[in-house]
Amino acid sequence: MTVSPLAPAGFPELPQIGGLRLATAAAGVRYAGRPDVMLAALDADTSIAGVFTRSSTRAAPVLDCEAKLGLGGTGPAAILVNSGNANAFTGRAGLEAVKALTDATANALEIDEARVFTASTGVIGETLPHDRITVVLGDLAENLAPGGFEAAAEAIRTTDTYAKGAGTVVEIGGESVRIAGIAKGSGMIAPDMATMLVYLFTDAKIAHGPLQALLTSLNDLTFNCITVDGDTSTSDTLLLAATGASGVDVTESIAFADALHGVMRDLAHQVVRDGEGATKFVEVRVSGAASDEDARKVAAAIANSPLVKTALAGEDPNWGRIVMAVGKSGAEADRDRLSIRFGDILVAENGWVAESYTEEAGAAYMKNPELVISVDLGLAGGMATMWTCDLTHGYISINADYRS
Repeated sequence: MTVSPLAPAGFPELPQIGGLRLATAAAGVRYAGRPDVMLAALDADTSIAGVFTRSSTRAAPVLDCEAKLGLGGTGPAAILVNSGNANAFTGRAGLEAVKALTDATANALEIDEARVFTASTGVIGETLPHDRITVVLGDLAENLAPGGFEAAAEAIRTTDTYAKGAGTVVEIGGESVRIAGIAKGSGMIAPDMATMLVYLFTDAKIAHGPLQALLTSLNDLTFNCITVDGDTSTSDTLLLAATGASGVDVTESIAFADALHGVMRDLAHQVVRDGEGATKFVEVRVSGAASDEDARKVAAAIANSPLVKTALAGEDPNWGRIVMAVGKSGAEADRDRLSIRFGDILVAENGWVAESYTEEAGAAYMKNPELVISVDLGLAGGMATMWTCDLTHGYISINADYRS
């Protein structure tokens, strides 16, 4: 598989999180000869928060995780993830598979089954061969060790062209607090919660309630602001585990919130950079809207438009497609107050092409691998930013052959 041209230089060195151990195994769920299961074991004082897809056809693991997170609390916990099969739209068999996996994991780690969270990603509508996973759970439990983020990120990939990780260390009251995360996501990406699988870990000390509130708010600024193709998965899951191993209470810490925001934004951008067939990373900025909600509508209309995205793929500065997207968004807009920029280039203003704009300048800008499209509606102070990618023939090829 060819790695995305927008990929980072390599997997980053992530800080080791106290109270967390990881292991991977090759269970052969769908892929042969590669790890496809990841197990994370978390120590006694761990708080867990999460957000999930709002799809009405949510997968069985999502339903199970939602129910368990509603219980709150702290204690030893585990996260088990498989790639290759989404265990979605599988009826009673899907629920039975989740129960078999959570029971087996609880037994292997000697923890409460209510503290075992699972996720599955891959093909929809095929029964999960969960017995292939339970067979390797003993090996997973035996091989648990600190670190191992890159291997874990590799194990949860499907059409991703590279493993995704991000992390940081932040100083709070003279003490170090560590944050690390991995993600998978390349296609079926649209902002309707987490839009992928993401696992974040920190050694910070924080209770379930404030941890959940923080994750929800930061999710709206990061993973809910990305789109590759406008499609929301049945399996979208974002979990954040705080082990408390550092002993540093971050409940009121702005520095911790900012650091976590940075890690989440990094991972969100990596998903877009690995968009199926992507050759352009695009930031869409909208300002001057009647409200932030209207700004988001406009940003989403631009970021999700196949016409806009194919123009970007062809390096065509077709700003008329931006105008089209603004008009169809449903947001309040006034043609004669609208302005559009490509990077620093003023393209259109006052309902017409800018006098200073040249097609040559626009075409030259479109050759860059990273682009910024800015729209000012000229109405009020509403603002929003979204990140997307172009739409190429590579996307068609990947998805046409996905089950082959």
